[in-house]
Amino acid sequence: MQLPFIVSAGEALTDLVTAGGNAWHAHPGGAAWNVARACASLGVPSAFAGAVGQDNFGDDLIRASVEAGLDLRFMQRVPAPTLLAVVYSANPPAYRFLGENSADLHFDPTRLPAGWLRKARWLHVGGISLARWPLADTLLGLIETARAAGVKISFDPNARITHRHPDYPKVFEAVARRADLMKFSDEDLAFFFPGVSEADVLRRLRGLNAQAPIIVTRGAQGATLYHAAGQANLPAAPVQVVDTVGAGDALCAGLLVSAAERPEALWSEHLRVGLAAAAAACAHAGAYAPTRADLNL
Repeated sequence: MQLPFIVSAGEALTDLVTAGGNAWHAHPGGAAWNVARACASLGVPSAFAGAVGQDNFGDDLIRASVEAGLDLRFMQRVPAPTLLAVVYSANPPAYRFLGENSADLHFDPTRLPAGWLRKARWLHVGGISLARWPLADTLLGLIETARAAGVKISFDPNARITHRHPDYPKVFEAVARRADLMKFSDEDLAFFFPGVSEADVLRRLRGLNAQAPIIVTRGAQGATLYHAAGQANLPAAPVQVVDTVGAGDALCAGLLVSAAERPEALWSEHLRVGLAAAAAACAHAGAYAPTRADLNL
């Protein structure tokens, strides 16, 4: 089995979603895992790098990873419970994470397959994993190792309540300085920079990293690409929206797959692929992983 072009590192978790009363539905998830799954679905050798528990939820995540075609050599199992996201209200959305000493925190990059850094083109990070310790420090070390080997870094912070941690801003800045691509939703910007105009946010981000393309997604209004030559506004791909679950992760996957396959192409072209992948996710219920056929490009 060949080593992956794209590695997404961080958290895999179980979304435990209320179905009313005492009924709950369990779904494999986690931002990093969702991105890896979508990259594999789009036909590029991909892996999720992280740890899950030796429990029934870990079994479900392993099974779903096999079905997705992910490289299981990057997925570790440890004697600790799998991280849970308990969604106790669907409307309005309300959730909490159950993850004290959970499996994700025990990820060990030294156990990854030999030679993976020579093959990988992109390492993707983000989600809540960078606001959970000691995992955040582990991932910062992995980023440094990957950069030294010439692997490019993609960063999608994907704002969640855990990012209120007082130590997170330092991690955010450290990753932003090292990123080769940054992706935010307009809601992310409002969360991380409350009351600050987008122009001022861009100035702050450019103070950390003058070169990396910055993509800001705007739901039905499409996305804006900020890059060295200026900016470009791209419309959302037309779609009959079923729900928007997983659209941001699908967009990241489209970006990464396009950038891995066609590194010489313009970032506006990569973003067009990302927007098509996001539209495909919106056309299906749940965290749908788009396929190459869905893109219609």
